[in-house]
Amino acid sequence: MPKSKTDHSIIEEIYEEELQAFRIWMKDSGFTAHTQKNYISDVYQFLHSLNEKPLQLVKKIHVMAYLSQARENGAGDSTRNRKHAAVNSFFKALQEFELSTNNPAAGIKKAKTEKNRSPVYLDEKDIQPFLLSVTGKYASRNQAIFLLMVYMGLRVGEVHALNVGDFNPERRELSVFGKGRKWRTLPVPAEVARLLQEAVNTRLQPWRSKEQALFVSQKGRRLAIRTIQQIAYETFEQYQVKKGTVQRTTFSSHKLRHTFATMLLRKGADLRTVQELLGHSSIQTTTIYTHVTNREKETAMNLLDVQLPS
Repeated sequence: MPKSKTDHSIIEEIYEEELQAFRIWMKDSGFTAHTQKNYISDVYQFLHSLNEKPLQLVKKIHVMAYLSQARENGAGDSTRNRKHAAVNSFFKALQEFELSTNNPAAGIKKAKTEKNRSPVYLDEKDIQPFLLSVTGKYASRNQAIFLLMVYMGLRVGEVHALNVGDFNPERRELSVFGKGRKWRTLPVPAEVARLLQEAVNTRLQPWRSKEQALFVSQKGRRLAIRTIQQIAYETFEQYQVKKGTVQRTTFSSHKLRHTFATMLLRKGADLRTVQELLGHSSIQTTTIYTHVTNREKETAMNLLDVQLPS
């Protein structure tokens, strides 16, 4: 018996074929490197929880026990759901490769996340001061990144995946590879196109000659998702320092995407169009942004001087 069940090499040895199949399946399915890394980590934890049990003997109760333990260890709703999705995908891969006949993770309900919580976003008047907080050697690159999020609604992963050829300056269009392996073509506002072209012109020399990444790190590689998130975090911190904010708000790069959606709805864009621009597969996901505008409607209604007949 192995001394340490946490040793990845032990897990690899016991479930070598299944893990190899899962990695192949995720790559073929077009999962991002970030998602693959998270899912593999989650599946390792799940396999460790089985105590070397053969996968054909795994039942729904074992998956539930793993998710319950994750809860006890402090996992929130979103993390719990991701772990469930990872295990579910793992068994789907095994079924597809005919390494398993069942999926014990199927049919398990997702945890209810706070769907009614209003997203955190920047007010439109705060966008320019935020962008002015972008300084340093790579300011033009970083400003272009933030513009793509706040004025075009791109996800961090979508910015990370952009290639030089995805931007068509003549037609002012950007091809975006989003969730679910779906492409969408977005019109680029004139000012955004200008700064995006500047970012292309001043693009750092890639380490590999065949590297097509639009945004390159100082090491000459495609700018990592975590690096983009860190740049956003540091810029938000700088912005709030300049603003003199006493009680600071925890902003992240995703809040710029929230800002984009909120601005569009405030300006009267219909929900279906916003859904298409954001790349949401379901319009239900887009409705989270209507909570912001509903508050404004309530404020407007309170301006009425309602007079009842006496």
